[in-house]
Amino acid sequence: MTSPILIDLPIRGMTCAGCAGRVERALQQVPGVSSASVNLLAERAQVQYQGASPQALIDAITACGYQVPQEALELQISGMSCANCVGRVERALAQVPGVLTVSVNLASERAHLQLLGTADPQALLAAVVAAGYQASLLNAEEPPAADPSQSLQRERWSLLLALGLALPLLLPMLVEPFGLHWMQPAWLQFALATPVQFIFGARFYRAGWSAVRAGSANMDLLVALGTSAAYGLSLYLWWATPAGGMPHLYFEAAAVVIALVRLGKYLESRAKRQTSSALRALQALRPAFALRLQDGREEQVAIGSLQRDDVIVVKPGERFPVDGLIIEGSSHADEALLSGESLPVAKHPGDAVSTGAINGEGRLLVRIRALGGETQLAQIIRLMENAQAGKAPIQKLVDRISQVFVPVVLAIALLTLVGWLLAGAGLQVALLNAVAVLVIACPCALGLATPTAIMVGTGVAARHGILIKDAEALEIAHGVHAVAFDKTGTLTSGSPQVVHLQAVDGNHEQLLQLAGSLQQGSEHPLAKAVLSACSDRNLSLSAVTASQALPGKGTRAELGPRTLALGNRRLLDEQQLPTGVLGKAAEAWEAEGRSLAWLLELAPQPQVLGLLAFGDSLKPGARAAIQQLQALGIRCHLISGDNQGSVNAVADALGIDERQANVLPADKLARINALKQYGRVAMVGDGINDAPALAAADIGIAMGSGTDIAMHAAGITLLRGDPRLVPAALAISRRTYAKIRQNLFWAFVYNLIGLPLAAFGLLNPVLAGAAMALSSVSVVANALLLKRWKANLSEDDE
Repeated sequence: MTSPILIDLPIRGMTCAGCAGRVERALQQVPGVSSASVNLLAERAQVQYQGASPQALIDAITACGYQVPQEALELQISGMSCANCVGRVERALAQVPGVLTVSVNLASERAHLQLLGTADPQALLAAVVAAGYQASLLNAEEPPAADPSQSLQRERWSLLLALGLALPLLLPMLVEPFGLHWMQPAWLQFALATPVQFIFGARFYRAGWSAVRAGSANMDLLVALGTSAAYGLSLYLWWATPAGGMPHLYFEAAAVVIALVRLGKYLESRAKRQTSSALRALQALRPAFALRLQDGREEQVAIGSLQRDDVIVVKPGERFPVDGLIIEGSSHADEALLSGESLPVAKHPGDAVSTGAINGEGRLLVRIRALGGETQLAQIIRLMENAQAGKAPIQKLVDRISQVFVPVVLAIALLTLVGWLLAGAGLQVALLNAVAVLVIACPCALGLATPTAIMVGTGVAARHGILIKDAEALEIAHGVHAVAFDKTGTLTSGSPQVVHLQAVDGNHEQLLQLAGSLQQGSEHPLAKAVLSACSDRNLSLSAVTASQALPGKGTRAELGPRTLALGNRRLLDEQQLPTGVLGKAAEAWEAEGRSLAWLLELAPQPQVLGLLAFGDSLKPGARAAIQQLQALGIRCHLISGDNQGSVNAVADALGIDERQANVLPADKLARINALKQYGRVAMVGDGINDAPALAAADIGIAMGSGTDIAMHAAGITLLRGDPRLVPAALAISRRTYAKIRQNLFWAFVYNLIGLPLAAFGLLNPVLAGAAMALSSVSVVANALLLKRWKANLSEDDE
């Protein structure tokens, strides 16, 4: 029977005694709550409960319309060796008052916690220590101060010394196939094996003893028990053999197993370090100093000394230390590590720059807009850390299996010992076979199978500009059957452009040059589209006079002796001019949902000169994205609030059969829910109106060029507005999930094959130790093969 827990809950939003009373009554109605009192002035609720969960208390408060502040915290955990260790740390942390959720990652050796504002970090550290491990707080804004290569170097020297002592013990076994029967004296074997057993093997005793004290078992306990049994048996046989006799000792089994397990852990540590290389690369992008411009003088200051709206100088070749806006200078920025964009991006006054990007050839003055944890780089790092710390749904099944795995192995080892003794094989044979059972079992491979694949998968995705919010999003995305696209800003550029033009006399460039001359100085979106088209074609514009806006109809101006006008159908009808040969083109373009502008000559000879059609042009790569999705067997849908003609034009150009137009934001949500009846659905969008649909879909994919609300609602964010990243995101998800399944298969196969072989005496402890070390290394190495994946960013197939 557990004792009652007293928890102190902070509450925000209460304004009167009635609020406090309402919260108090709601808490008292939660099953398991024995008492609850609310202090309005302190904005606190003290609750005593037993059997209830903190989340149930929070739900009761939020149901009343108030908020309970929460915060995230990360701990660095050391000393874990297998999935059982992960489970024990999670259970220890979950029992600390104020902890809502906890997820421990064996590969990154981190614990990610969601806490109430009143949780005590020191109590969390004490809980980890009490469970037999070490813990320290992590500062989310700064990279870890400790250099992982130093601990790896110490581990390498310990490994070399252990191997140097163990290999001489293995020599007799190595030369026996050549007909040489030779064995070192017992005293020499003892002298070589003892330091390995109790100095280099001390870590297994410490961790195993911590597990026993916590009422659990782990891989270290298996190694400690197995090697101690072999070492102890050797001591007994040496003591029981008469003077002058040459007993068969098993010091080499104990020493070599420890050396091989240490070798496996070293190789595993090296491989695990590579799994987080993408995250370390992002952390390394943050400069420590900046050049601040103050009173006309440049001074180098620490990043922590800067404030919003300060002006800094960024010289050619330097990294941008902050997020900001360029106020002077022009250059190019290399944003490859941030967005995956391989080519430098042109930057001019008014353009935004991001922390970590590399300035090209120009000296820039930048006004600070975001610092520290508010920068885009810091947000990307946080999202990556959350994704790598979280657990995919499949990992929860593995955790449940690992909790019973070690006790089952201990039972199998005991049955092996008793079985061989009952069969009359003798203590030596029975004990060695039991030792082999203990050594071959490898729950660490099970614990590493999923997190290593997720860490590598999210890392390689980030290098391509694909930011995956959590492990669940990564796993869900592999099973997507349909993708629903918004149109504007997702598959199209989101701004009007000249998509068609036709001149009566066939001179299209002169038509565009005249229209551009009329639109000089105008800020209208269609005017900007005309001027942009002129700029793309390097057309020189003529000076006009007497320019006049025609409200609701267009604009007019004089060009030498001619009076020209550019406007809509109302202007054309007002002038009573026939459309002539342009009539059919106008009908066709209007059916596509295009906006039309007629170029007219009003004097000296009234006539229609030409017609321009404006529309939202397709993004580069949109056609290739749809083709790649269809090649993956994924159905594509276009769901847009635009008119039917515009939607049909885009859908026909991209080869999308399922299209729906004039869809309101609330209706988008209903359409997504309807599609989910036939399988998993991904929604791709970029606007505020897409956020409900992004959240409702099985997996939301937000364009990074869109709004923050859309990005927060989505499980995957594309840091570039490239539609080809959509099939790339689903492809890396499929590849990562395949690696998870492969890793779990191999982790189980090692044990399913190795345990029976060891129990039936077909596997000696030395080979069992080698197989155990190989299992962990092979799982991590298989995950690292994901780093070879590259996104297919080929151009549209014509």
